[in-house]
Amino acid sequence: MSNYFNFKEKDTDFKSEFIGGVTTFLTIAYVLFVIPEILSQVGMPKESVFVATALAAAIGTFIIGAIAKFPMVLAPGMGLNAFFAFSVCIGMDIPWQTAIAGVLVSGIIFVIVSASGLRQYIIQAIPQNMKYAVSAGIGLFIAFVGFKNAGIIVGSDSTYVALGNIKDPGVLVAILGLIVMGIFMVRGIKIAIFCGLIVSIIAGLAIGLVSFPSSIVSIPPSMAPTFGVAITHLKDVFTPQMAMVIFTLLFMDFFDTAGTLVAVGSKVGLLKKDGSIENGSKALLSDSVATCLGAIFGTTNTTSCMESLSGIAAGAKTGFSSVVTAGCFLVSLFFSPLLSMVTSQMTAPALIIVGSLLCSSLSEIEWSKPEISISSFLTIILMPLTYSIGEGIACGFLTYVIFMVFKGKAKKIHPIMYVLTVLFLIYFFVK
Repeated sequence: MSNYFNFKEKDTDFKSEFIGGVTTFLTIAYVLFVIPEILSQVGMPKESVFVATALAAAIGTFIIGAIAKFPMVLAPGMGLNAFFAFSVCIGMDIPWQTAIAGVLVSGIIFVIVSASGLRQYIIQAIPQNMKYAVSAGIGLFIAFVGFKNAGIIVGSDSTYVALGNIKDPGVLVAILGLIVMGIFMVRGIKIAIFCGLIVSIIAGLAIGLVSFPSSIVSIPPSMAPTFGVAITHLKDVFTPQMAMVIFTLLFMDFFDTAGTLVAVGSKVGLLKKDGSIENGSKALLSDSVATCLGAIFGTTNTTSCMESLSGIAAGAKTGFSSVVTAGCFLVSLFFSPLLSMVTSQMTAPALIIVGSLLCSSLSEIEWSKPEISISSFLTIILMPLTYSIGEGIACGFLTYVIFMVFKGKAKKIHPIMYVLTVLFLIYFFVK
């Protein structure tokens, strides 16, 4: 094992990798509660989604660790999950069965892109500023959803949104969770979100919002309600609406993964001088395969997670730490009864915190250039205002091309951007 994962070359050992793997799991473990809770709001069975999420994360993380030898965790992404539930299923009124089929199609396309030379071509096609804008826009969208789920903001006939009843017990639990997560992050505690969620659950139990389950450990629930639904509903994805959904899922998953690979690779010496990543193709392929499997199981796009950096900070340097993390996900399958103690108001702070982290990309945008700043701003602001990540991307990309052309920089625009402009225009006209 030590030879396979090059422990000596990487200057690491079993203990360091084990601690790193467990740390990564504790940092990302909150998704096991947040993802099922969010998807249950669109009619997906919470217990089935829990199993699907844990299995997809376990298999994906094992593959990227054992085959790509990357110290990285794969799990259903928060941004992708929020887009699936709130933009697609709720905002566009698309049944979750059709939407999950769209996830499978996006995964299949991702596999093709990862296995071919298209990946580098696509990465170069999208302007860096627009990537930053999309990340920040998703952050605002997720945070908006978090505030809504918490009850901190509510609908208003006169002002569209307003401050909710902050004296409501559920709202107070959400505020407590948010403050605890913030304090833990300020103190540099890597598992801040997980700890904040635990505090929220304890507070909910104390004031009677939820009750303690009759047992903590049980046989994993059945995936029957969600397993294979993505395959049986593939026939429903051939519509303009679903084309936009699939594009957005692919876009978000692809660039999330590419960015995370660079961030993690640079920390453990896997980023080469020419900018390429050692075993980068295998890592991308691991991600795309995990998305396909996750969709078949019954969960949203499985993607590379920045939480991997917590494990690296704890000593992880090789793919063996990912194998350990995968094992932790498998063990978690037996703790499904704990789901009954988690409500949307308890998971809302996690959405707000993750949203704030994604907004850090705002500082990277070239705000001094109006052809960039205006289109970036439209991308960012329209995601929460239209309640659609996809339409925010479409509006931002359209205006970027228009402004760049009138700036006299038409030749600097990648051909793919022109193709996307035409496709987005068609989408808006046939919508």
